Amino acid sequence: MFDYRLKVFHTVASRLSFTKASEELHISQPAVTKHIKEIETQIGAKLFDRKGTSIQLTQSGKILYEHAEKIRNIYRDMEFEISQINQQHKGKLIIGASTTVAQYILPEILAKFKTYYKDIKIELLTGNTEAISVLLKEEKIDLGIIEGESQSSYFEYKTFKPDEIVLTAKSDHPLAHKTLNLKDLYHLDLIFREQGSGTLEFIQNRLKEKEINIHELNTVMQLGSSESIKNYLLHSDCMAFLSISTILNELKNNVLTVIDIKNFSIERDFHFILPKGEQSELIKLFLRFAE
Repeated sequence: MFDYRLKVFHTVASRLSFTKASEELHISQPAVTKHIKEIETQIGAKLFDRKGTSIQLTQSGKILYEHAEKIRNIYRDMEFEISQINQQHKGKLIIGASTTVAQYILPEILAKFKTYYKDIKIELLTGNTEAISVLLKEEKIDLGIIEGESQSSYFEYKTFKPDEIVLTAKSDHPLAHKTLNLKDLYHLDLIFREQGSGTLEFIQNRLKEKEINIHELNTVMQLGSSESIKNYLLHSDCMAFLSISTILNELKNNVLTVIDIKNFSIERDFHFILPKGEQSELIKLFLRFAE
């Protein structure tokens, strides 16, 4: 029921890409552009600024996105409340989630899910992407949510949520508000996540595509969580690649900042990881709710 033009805008704004929105919505890129122009005409304001090959939300676009997100959630809540009339759901669901998802994304979803399904017990296990894959293979969890890029033939994967990994430093860092080149990475002190981390895997692969060998960078330390890395950055001149989802509060409070790298970005999707075959009704229910 989510208004289709608003859905198109929401998808473009979430992905910051007309091309990715057209692929996700299965419509042509000109059709995406047409819907956006119709909304801009209707509200009398420009929604996106183009900077080279990338786009950014204007101030009007940010306001519309905030309200579109609220409208989308209202529709979702309404549909779920209506669909659950005269239905009872009971049981236990064991979810495994990689560290970033478990700490920064899932708590709100789980709290909302519990308000609708009070008789469903949920247990959440946390580990890096590699550990979650092992737990699912050993049938110790019902489903996983991961941030890694590698995929195994043992499992089925479904897109959950888009994310971006950004170069981060304390707000008063000497290089704050400057634009770096990729080669500048060789002259920085960097903190990375531990081996087995999905975030580390993404960073390594994206840098490799740009002919940057992560093993040749000056890695000061590897730490096992984004929280540890954030706190380390606050007390040093080191930098780190972190999920934007993990630093929203720090950006809002102006204690950390994003360092721009010219012509380089790391975009990814979080994924549900599932055993192959027919899924249980509880798993299907949670997937529908989370999506």
